[in-house]
Amino acid sequence: LLLGILGAPALGDPGPLEDVVIDRYYIPKICLREAQMGDFIRYHYNGTFKDGKKFDSSYDRGATVAGVVGVGRLITGMDRGLQGMCVNERRHLIVPPHLGYGSIGVAGLIPPDATLYFDVVMLDIWNKNDKLQITTLSKPERCNRTVENSDFVRYHYNGTLLDGTPFDSSYSKGSTYDTYVGSGWLIKGMDQGLLGMCAGEKRSIIIPPFLAYGEKGYGTVIPPQASLVFSVLLVDFHNPKDGVFLEHLEVPEPCKRRAVTGDFVRYHYNGTLMDGTLFDSSYSRNETYNTYIGKGYIIPGMDQGLQGVCMGEQRRVVVPPHLAYGENGAGDKIPGSAVLIFDVHVIDFHNPEDPVEIETVFRPEGCNVTTRHRDFVRYHYNCSLLDGTQLFSSHDYEKPQEVTLGTNKVIEGLNRGLLDMCVGERRVLIIPPHLGHGESGARGVPGSAVLRFEVELISMEEGVPEGYLFIWHGEPPANLYEQMDLNKDGEIPAEEFSTFIKTQVAEGKGRLMPSSDPEKVIADMFQNQDRNKDGKITPEELKLKSDEDQEKIHEEL
Repeated sequence: LLLGILGAPALGDPGPLEDVVIDRYYIPKICLREAQMGDFIRYHYNGTFKDGKKFDSSYDRGATVAGVVGVGRLITGMDRGLQGMCVNERRHLIVPPHLGYGSIGVAGLIPPDATLYFDVVMLDIWNKNDKLQITTLSKPERCNRTVENSDFVRYHYNGTLLDGTPFDSSYSKGSTYDTYVGSGWLIKGMDQGLLGMCAGEKRSIIIPPFLAYGEKGYGTVIPPQASLVFSVLLVDFHNPKDGVFLEHLEVPEPCKRRAVTGDFVRYHYNGTLMDGTLFDSSYSRNETYNTYIGKGYIIPGMDQGLQGVCMGEQRRVVVPPHLAYGENGAGDKIPGSAVLIFDVHVIDFHNPEDPVEIETVFRPEGCNVTTRHRDFVRYHYNCSLLDGTQLFSSHDYEKPQEVTLGTNKVIEGLNRGLLDMCVGERRVLIIPPHLGHGESGARGVPGSAVLRFEVELISMEEGVPEGYLFIWHGEPPANLYEQMDLNKDGEIPAEEFSTFIKTQVAEGKGRLMPSSDPEKVIADMFQNQDRNKDGKITPEELKLKSDEDQEKIHEEL
């Protein structure tokens, strides 16, 4: 019927020499293209006579009209009336008989010498010489890589016909469209239109029918010979051959050590998708992520991406999905086949085999006496994390810190770091957590934290062997009890005991266990000797520590 109505040649008396009357009653504000001779067009129309009686309508048939304009395949009046139209333009056309069906008409449908009235809307224009039309709508400032053939892409899109009629949208499905580029899984125009895109870029891609669904169209939503318009947002892309990509944002100088497999790393991170969507952050939990690297405790991409980091380094780790959570994704935050970007700040790392690292900052000349096990020392210190966070300082108190080395009163790493020091010496100690506060940490100290101590030895007193409160510098007096019984009354009360011990120390004959409270040490000695707790020591009660050891009695002098 269409060919019969619009394709029959005009015959008979041409009638008066009148041209087509064109009323452009709606012209779009934007007209990117006008129909020219030889263009393929798609349009809808209603055809009526002067009295308004309808003789034909594409709307009634439920299908648009498609054809070539200006080459004689339409009645002359339509050929002329359609030229110069924009997509979505609407025209009223009055076609005189000699430019329509002339004096013969169409039997049973159009009488002879009929003037025809058409109401036309242009829906699509294209040409066999057309190419893909790509317009970049927005593009990220940083674009390290663009889409190539064989890449796997994830993108959102809105698809419309050239007149703006929507036919599909990934947004309405709530998920990206995921596919390989250049592998024949997409229409040709889309395969070409995605090439060269950056993650986060937005494009408008206009695809002519011969690079889309051509003469067949697609289902009920895409008519035959339809140009397609896609508004595309590229969310991310990768290649199955991709490895981890590293970007070193800030590397401290100097970097004395780099993390290797088996090291335990504490780091902060922000995890985002390629479009910038945040899916996780250690900062939001206000605690570092702590793990061994190279042992499979984290996704393979991060296991690789943390190799070689320095303490304090800030690094960006881009992980393709096959080294992350793969096609399935994770939870509701990480989609399937998503590329992950981790912005990492390494706080510290250590190895379970690490010793205390000791750096001597200053050592006085002529230092012949150094600290040993059981010595009593006074020292100042500043304690911090390796990122510079200050934890504790002895300078916040009135006096230096005091401790007897080897008595488990300080963490083991600090105890080791204070050995073999001279008075006045300054050191920096790096203490791994297994010699510090361990996995659990302590008040103010995070779990598994490496600690940095700046220490200065203020003074030291020579210690005594473990288990002793007092030792003689030589042999003790043979008649020890008689000498200790200063008033010769046959018993030794606490005052007499204290006076005797202080005299021995003053004369250099012996020394007390170093302490900030020597009176307490002497009182403890007296209590150990006053075995029946009657407030005095008898000859039977007084025993040297060495004698007790021989008798396997564990009281002390």
